[in-house]
This record gives sequence, structure tokens and C-alpha cells, in this order.
Amino acid sequence: MPYMTIEDTIGNTPLVRLVRLPGADAAARNNIILGKMEGDNPAGSVKDRAAMSMLRRAEERGQIKPGDTLIEATSGNTGIALAMAAAIRGYKMLLLMPEYLSIERRQSMAAYGAQIILTPKTGGMEYARDMAEQLQRDGKGIILDQFGNLDNPRAHYESTGPEIWRDTNGGVTHFVSAMGTTGTIMGVSQYLKEQNPAVQIIGAQPEDGSQIPGIRKWPEAYLPKIFDKARVDQVENVSQAAAEQMARRMAAEEGIFCGISAAGACEIALRISQTVENATIVFIVCDRGDRYLSTGVFPA
Repeated sequence: MPYMTIEDTIGNTPLVRLVRLPGADAAARNNIILGKMEGDNPAGSVKDRAAMSMLRRAEERGQIKPGDTLIEATSGNTGIALAMAAAIRGYKMLLLMPEYLSIERRQSMAAYGAQIILTPKTGGMEYARDMAEQLQRDGKGIILDQFGNLDNPRAHYESTGPEIWRDTNGGVTHFVSAMGTTGTIMGVSQYLKEQNPAVQIIGAQPEDGSQIPGIRKWPEAYLPKIFDKARVDQVENVSQAAAEQMARRMAAEEGIFCGISAAGACEIALRISQTVENATIVFIVCDRGDRYLSTGVFPA
């Protein structure tokens, strides 16, 4: 039997049950809340799936070849995943990210050999995306475009969704995901709805004034092209304070050390559990908490 490569370890992440956070109310309602542990992917997040999918499919179409320079605007996890994928496949990686994002993310990208351009905090991800497009027009490289590339949600249609369906024995009733590029929620929604149209798809987005890495409420002009609002049954707002508090609680009460957007999705999953009965609620634990240590969310 041939040995696995690091690329082969992407996906098939555990689905784990929350034990303490749901409390007696969830038990009385006969609800089960499950977290999909995407931090177990080799570069540490759910974005490993999309990054490898976009790169592989672009190669298959002849759009890129090893040695080319790839460009991407990122809030962190996609950049880390693409930097890993580029290292595996022999590409140069140029990443643009807002300067306010955590130092651990920058260091992870650099460790994989990526070149990083920090963009002004005031411009947010919108400025980073505009700058990436300008660099492509200037011939500096090729954008895979996580926001408009259908190979992003395709990764979740072909892997994340089927894994959730398999590991719940077809019993999943609700799926909750943070919405950033929206690739995860789009792909999983398509797959689960094909299996059972009654499955409810819930997206988490930040309240006005809240900054949660990995979750965005996009201006209309920057709404990801891959997003189809018809595939989301419900959108719930979550505050930065609630997401950060939940991240601390998940670590201290469940032993799940995750990032802030994952905790935001958990907050919404617990909220949904208070309104339903006999439900199996799955949420995406999209990354690990260790890439947020410098933010002060987990004080010593």
C-alpha cells in the first residue's frame, strides 16, 4: 500500500458532540449539537479543502503550471491553505491581507514560503481584493479567486457535505456555518439539500460594528460571486463579544480550542437548539485557536 502524502490528509475530519455547553435544555429537547473539527486539516482550517480544489482544478484546465505565481486576497485561513498547497505543488504564492489580522496567520503563511503584502486596516478585505486584481492586471501573477471560483464550494459539495451526511447517518437536521467567502455553506448546502430538502441551512454573520476574523457582512458590490442566497434558509447575527466569549468557553468547558468565527457558529448552533426539538445540529469548527493567541482573546 503506498504511503499517504500530506495532501492526502485533507478532509475526513472528526464530527464531535458537545457535552457541557448545550446544558439540560438541549437534553430535554432531545437535541444533539455536533462540531465538524476542520482544524484537524494539515494547514489547520476548513480552507485546506477549497485551496487544494482550486489549485488542482486550475492545473487540470491548463490555467496554471508549477513555477507560476499565484495571487490571493485573504483574511488568513485561505492564505495559509493556499501557501501550503503552493508549497506541495511547486508554485510561488503572493498573499494580500489587512494589517490588523493576527501575527500567527502571517507567520504561518511565511513558513510555507509565501510572500505577504499587508494592506491598510481602513480598507479592509475590499481593498485587499482590489489590490490583488490590480497586481493580476499588471502581470504579477494569477488569482485563483476564492470569492468567485466555483471550485471553492465544489470542494465542500464533494467532501464536507458527504462526510456530514455519512457521519450523522443521514440524521442532520440543521447546518450552521460562518459566512466569509461562503464557499463552505454553499457547497454543503447544495449537497445536504439534495439528500434531504428539509435540512435547514443557517449562516452566521457579524453584527454591525463587530470584527470577527473569517466572518463578513459584505457590501453589495463585494458580495462573493459564488454566493446564492437561495441556498441559505436563515442568517443569524453574532457579536464579536459573544463569539470571543464562546471561544473561551469552548476551550474551557469542552476542550475544543478553536478560532473566533468557529465560536460564532457555535453560538448560533446553541441559539438554534433553544428553538427546536429532536434536532441534530452540525456546525463548522473552521480552525484552531492557536492562530489567535496574539489577539488577547485567550488571556493568560
